[in-house]
Amino acid sequence: MTVTVHHRTTKVNGLNVFYREAGDPEAPVLVLLHGFPTSSHMFRNLIPALADQHRVIAPDHIGFGQSAMPAVTDFPYTFDALTEVTSGLLEHLGVDRFAVYVQDYGAPIGWRLALADPRRITAIISQNGNAYTEGFARPFWDGLFAYAKDPGPETEAAVRGALTLEITRWQYLNGVADPSLVSPDNWVHDQALLDRPGNAEIQLSLFRDYPGNVDMYPAVHAYFRDSQVPLLAVWGERDEIFGPDGARAFRRDLPDAEIHLVESGHFALESHLRPITEYIRGFLGRVPA
Repeated sequence: MTVTVHHRTTKVNGLNVFYREAGDPEAPVLVLLHGFPTSSHMFRNLIPALADQHRVIAPDHIGFGQSAMPAVTDFPYTFDALTEVTSGLLEHLGVDRFAVYVQDYGAPIGWRLALADPRRITAIISQNGNAYTEGFARPFWDGLFAYAKDPGPETEAAVRGALTLEITRWQYLNGVADPSLVSPDNWVHDQALLDRPGNAEIQLSLFRDYPGNVDMYPAVHAYFRDSQVPLLAVWGERDEIFGPDGARAFRRDLPDAEIHLVESGHFALESHLRPITEYIRGFLGRVPA
């Protein structure tokens, strides 16, 4: 079966938001939320694999991919603001209830959507999308938290390294047993967008805001306990950014959570598309529409 993937742009709060969409408009909705430093490009192969049974929507966050990239003086680059735009897009598309796939930065955006209206979320798929302090792999995070606590030239130097081609490439290859499975197009594509004039300041703003996501974790855990939302954690267990303890921790608040570890890293879809797709299809097939 050939699946048609549409590449669309619409206005949300006066900003151009790019999104990929496929599947029957009347089918259950699955929203894919990407991480740093990528875009909906990370879902280019997953979308057609799931769109036979779902309406799949994958936006680019503001400042990422093909969406608008206003200057830091014109847009408040916080996770609250990114969530507001995502919520506005879903409202514009007439999406009321949906399952959500979160990865990296997509997780705190997904958690905010759930906390704002738990009724809307039918299921959660977390692929290296963190919600517990156990998930932070050190020393990767030490520099970011130091910078967020005390922004300045000394602490900024370390986090600016995360915006380089070397680290972008590392994010794709860390923990991958067979690097030949990961296309270099990924880091070339992402780095070209990171290197746009003004984008470094955007990413630094989000780095400074990141600890607010951790402060939100107790509310997220309470949401899990109260809702018992169906959750699948399918995780690259060799990820040196969000380690596998972050996946296991979901069972603390969601005893029925499905947890699968694959022998990959942060961007596990690049090396393990087929098994991850099978886990998702099986999981969503067991979730009431």
